[in-house]
Amino acid sequence: MSTLINRNVVVDGHRTSMRLEPAMWAGFEEIARREQLTLHQLCGRIDRSRASSSLTAAVRVFIMTYFRRAATEEGHRLAGHGPHRQLGGGWPILARPAPFQPAAPAVAPVPEDAGQLPAEPRRAAGAA
Repeated sequence: MSTLINRNVVVDGHRTSMRLEPAMWAGFEEIARREQLTLHQLCGRIDRSRASSSLTAAVRVFIMTYFRRAATEEGHRLAGHGPHRQLGGGWPILARPAPFQPAAPAVAPVPEDAGQLPAEPRRAAGAA
């Protein structure tokens, strides 16, 4: 039995369906409330900004990106989350995210050859 929930959305006047996990639907609804948009409006914006992935995949990436950028209150402010009064000027969350940059390691990095077997000792030519 699938844990995905199928729901219909209207994207720019066309009805379509999406299957998301319950936690994804909850997050998506929270974003819509925070941005003062309906799920249909939010889906339309995501649909118009996606490259070549499915709408469902684009929504999942949007949800993850939204919450990743808003992990702190400062993140909310910098990402421009909240009621948008200048919708025509672009919407920061729909811009392509910067490539993931992992945090600096807390400990010294493991050498590339760690975990590899030591090389076999070389034998002199003609040695048996």
